Amino acid sequence: MKRLPTIAAIAVASVMALAACGERPQTANPPRTDAKAWQGAADPFVASGWTAGDRASWEDQMRNRAQTQNEYNKAR
Repeated sequence: MKRLPTIAAIAVASVMALAACGERPQTANPPRTDAKAWQGAADPFVASGWTAGDRASWEDQMRNRAQTQNEYNKAR
């Protein structure tokens, strides 16, 4: 009689383990096309001084942002 609960527990554990093995395909609906980072959005929430599509101004904005977050420069 003790074997029946043990067998049932093993069966339930194996079914749960096999159920976790399934994986659904991870595709975007519809597939998205990635753009370059400096092309960005043209909305009112972008940083001032940055123009969408201009790589040089995007690089300047990223450099300035990194420097304002640099704790070494803030401590001076």
